[in-house]
This record gives sequence, C-alpha cells and structure tokens, in this order.
Amino acid sequence: MQHLFILTGASRGMGLAMARQLLSSGNRLLCLSRQRNEALQSEAEARSCRLEQWAQDLADAGSAAARLGQWLDQLPPSTVASATLINNAGVIPAIAPLDRCPPDQLSLALRVGLEAPMQLTAVFLRATGHWVDNGWRGPRKVLNISSGLGRYPMASQAPYCAAKAGLDHFTRCSALDEAQRPHGARLVSLAPGVIDTDMQVQLRGGDPALFPDRQRFVDLQSQGVLSSPEAAATRVLAWLDRPDFGDNPVADVRDA
Repeated sequence: MQHLFILTGASRGMGLAMARQLLSSGNRLLCLSRQRNEALQSEAEARSCRLEQWAQDLADAGSAAARLGQWLDQLPPSTVASATLINNAGVIPAIAPLDRCPPDQLSLALRVGLEAPMQLTAVFLRATGHWVDNGWRGPRKVLNISSGLGRYPMASQAPYCAAKAGLDHFTRCSALDEAQRPHGARLVSLAPGVIDTDMQVQLRGGDPALFPDRQRFVDLQSQGVLSSPEAAATRVLAWLDRPDFGDNPVADVRDA
C-alpha cells in the first residue's frame, strides 16, 4: 500500500518543491500542472516513486474534476494507505484596481484559485467517501494553500484576495460537513508565509501608481525575509503530519 498525494501547480515554485519532497518509494504522486516536468519524472524513477503527471488546464475546472473523479473511481482502495489532496495552484492577474483588471485575467484568477480547488475537493471527497462506505479506513486530508492576502485586504489585488478568502471559507464549510460523517476527511486552508517565487517578482514589478503596497514587497526581498520554495514546502508538508491537523481549518505555518 502507498500514500496517495494529488498536487496541483507542481510545475514551479513551492509546488515543484513539494512534489520533489514527496518523491518517496512509499508514496504515489499525481501532479496536475500546466505542463509536465521531465526532470521530476526522472527523479521519481530514481527514487522508485510512482509519479503521474497531467498537463491540465485548471481554468477548465469542470474538465479537471471529471478527469480526477474517473481516475479515483478506477483506483483500487486496497492499494492506498492514505489519500491527500493539495490544492496549490494560483494565479495573480494584472496588479491594478478591479475596474482596470482585464476581464479574462479576473476570470482566470477565480477559476484557478477558487473554482478548481472546490471542484477537485468535491470529487476527491466523493470518491474517497465511497471508499469509506465500502470499508476503507485510511486517513483522508485536503490541504488548501491559502495566503495572508485572503485574510487581509490589499489594494489592486481584489481577484487574488477574493480567491484566497473564498478558499479559506469553503474549507471551513467543508470541514463542518466532514465532521458530521463517520471517518470524515480533515481539511485545512494554510497560509505558507512569504516565499521567494515568481509571484513575488510580479508584485515587486507592479506599477507604484497602481499598487500602493509595492514597496512592502520590495522591502521583504531586501530584508531577506522571504523563505525559499524548498524551506516553505518542508514547513507546509510538515503541517500534514501534525496530530491536530484539521482542528483549526484555517491556519498559518507560523502558528504554534
């Protein structure tokens, strides 16, 4: 039996770092990203880890969810020791006030950052819930990668902030649902701290005339307080192993 991990946004940044850290002979890893990573595939083979990668557009959340649901329905539960879904993918649209954000970018941010996690979580809970109904008793976990921007407003970031706030709140709601079910899943929406990724580069490159908080992100880099993707991935994955995982469905890696 293997520990099953399903991870979105594994092509770069913290998502790629998490994927690499999950490459273990005891794990089975499915990655949903914009493109396959051949180096990751080679690493998986070297570590005897079963890795499958889908080049999946998460903006088409319905298609991604249907594909995942079919895949899980065909997976023999007897081969799975535990099942974990990590919704990591996210998109920052144009850094500008809402009325100046291109409609297609606004839609993309909400589809990838909120609709896709909800759709994927729904099929994950449904499929693994059927396993439970048929006697499977492995732990089930959903880890949604949130952000401080889902909890604190910021000018020129309405779509991204809204997506992360929605991620937090749907996690709370689904956690309440699962608490009512025998052997229910545990869910957490986790803020991973400030990380040195392409997203930070985007924020530092914002137009100061449109993005009043730009200097804050410039200062974070110059002060050396950004975590590396690898260090952030380690802290995030360690959260999954906490005995109290799910007791607080909205959390921060900096919490005690």
